[in-house]
Amino acid sequence: MSRIDEATIAFAHRLADAAGEVIRPCFRRRIEVIDKGKLAFDPVTEADRGAEAAIRALIRAERPDDGIVGEEHGVQAGTSGRIWVIDPIDGTRAFITGRHTWGTLIALEEGGRRVLGIIDQPVLGERFLGCEGTAEFTTAGECLALRTRACAGLAAAIVSTTHPWAYFTAAEREGFERVCRQARMSYFGGDCYAYALLAMGHIDLIVEAALAPWDVAALIPIVENAGGVFTDWSGAPVGQGGRVIAAGDKRVHAEAVSMLSGLA
Repeated sequence: MSRIDEATIAFAHRLADAAGEVIRPCFRRRIEVIDKGKLAFDPVTEADRGAEAAIRALIRAERPDDGIVGEEHGVQAGTSGRIWVIDPIDGTRAFITGRHTWGTLIALEEGGRRVLGIIDQPVLGERFLGCEGTAEFTTAGECLALRTRACAGLAAAIVSTTHPWAYFTAAEREGFERVCRQARMSYFGGDCYAYALLAMGHIDLIVEAALAPWDVAALIPIVENAGGVFTDWSGAPVGQGGRVIAAGDKRVHAEAVSMLSGLA
């Protein structure tokens, strides 16, 4: 049983609802795309900024003592010890190209721990929730338990990453390619949706690098409460992002760590 109270879970769902109301009218429409990157293309749209603004407005109105960390609008300090971590559209590149593998990420941190996470895909009407003791998938009014699948080893695994080279250094890419060569199959381009598929038992291993705090905070409670493992490349708990390994089975995770942990 989760120690997160039902009112907090309901509030997190309302935050996702508010973001979806902003995002849906913008999807597959010709909206302005702004490049906020300095070294690489880093797109943002009115949907990203508007969705985060809607989430923040609800938190300020109903839980003003909570802190907020958001990709688009920065940090707002709080006094309650609780922090909401927001990525309004994780996968903006997918969003602007009309694909559905993006989602809204909402996490709650308390005492330095990620205690609740939501991946919301408002166009498909799919929502994934993870909190202590609970991992569930809601679609079309039906709520199903999330559970990763058993996988005896890397040779039987399906491996994924958001992009096979854009987010890796040369050394990281070489390590990732070694993992892929040992796997049964690789598939790319999932953004946050790949982690939802891992929690559902359709993907066995995800390897990423250069992730931000808001990229990982919501994913960890979902994967872990579905029975998976989520660490950095050395097998340690994930800090504020960076290199991550998510696996549905600890045996696959152990193989990935053994292949990647020594990379500088």
